[in-house]
Amino acid sequence: MKLLLVEDNPQLNKALTTLLKRNSYLVDSALDGEEASICLKEYQYDVIILDIMLPKIDGLEVLRRTRKNNIQTPIILLTAKSTIEDKITGLDLGADDYLPKPFSTEELLARIRALGRRKATPIEQNKEIVYGDLIIDESKYLVKCKDQSVSLSNKEMAILLLLANNKGNIVSLDKITSSAWEIDAYSTSENVWVFISYLRKKLESIGSVTKIKSIRYQGYYLEKSK
Repeated sequence: MKLLLVEDNPQLNKALTTLLKRNSYLVDSALDGEEASICLKEYQYDVIILDIMLPKIDGLEVLRRTRKNNIQTPIILLTAKSTIEDKITGLDLGADDYLPKPFSTEELLARIRALGRRKATPIEQNKEIVYGDLIIDESKYLVKCKDQSVSLSNKEMAILLLLANNKGNIVSLDKITSSAWEIDAYSTSENVWVFISYLRKKLESIGSVTKIKSIRYQGYYLEKSK
């Protein structure tokens, strides 16, 4: 696996680069957002480890530009900030995971492995699933409604596919967390609610009348228009 590490602290950058290489990863490292942006234009990566507080271009702007350019590489945000607002902002822009500092190296490696396994799962090219007025494009991480479309993060796509494939049946919270998260400690009901909220807003933004409905203590389901 090839990783991009973006961390502006030279000592931490060097230590993490050494750690990752010792664990058999190929690693490119950058010390600021501008350098990271150049790397992302020139090379493809399996996982990106991105600090939020960066010089020149901050990490959230790097994240925003990456997703705008339809680069769907899994991204782990590193930050000293741990408030729920910062977490939601990063996830809303398309991050796949969030690791507040300080963190254990074992935890970082576990999250990289989890995201790497998910990316390694083959996706059938140009595969589209139709549900209600939605067309879900797995290969491009897009959901479409008529002439509108919006991009999805990895977790958003995993959850929407799960709901669509269950054809209106209730999907339990346990099933959603086990399908979209591979590290149990972070498959919380709060995280599921956050991503369900993002999906609802995105479906509304493209004018879809298909709704994500919830039943208390049971789970979620996808409701077609009547």
